[in-house]
Amino acid sequence: MGEKIETRELHLLAVDLDEAAAAAPGEVRKVVQKGALNIKTDWRRRWTGHPHAPRLPYAVTYDTRETPTGSSAEIGPDKEKTQGALGNLFEFGSVNNAPIPGGIPAAEAEKPRFEKALEDLAVRLLEDRP
Repeated sequence: MGEKIETRELHLLAVDLDEAAAAAPGEVRKVVQKGALNIKTDWRRRWTGHPHAPRLPYAVTYDTRETPTGSSAEIGPDKEKTQGALGNLFEFGSVNNAPIPGGIPAAEAEKPRFEKALEDLAVRLLEDRP
């Protein structure tokens, strides 16, 4: 006769993972919102002080969404806001204008903080189980 396998611990782990997954979407959205806010703030700072576009930093906004597969954020100049239509020209430049990057460096600066926040969230969701 073979050995008896105890599955109680495995069952408890499965319950913990299910509970953590159920809590994750709302918590992940909070991390995405904080990351988007940080990028927006940094982007605005990088574009502040340009005499030809004093209102452009205020056109940088963000919006987040929660979908069935996760959370996302859209960050950047709102073309409906004053000077928002200048965003692509500033970020990427043109034949006559050198680029003044704001969004790309702001996103790169936020990346390690965002990744760490997601790692910390995963650990917290698993550790907070009874």
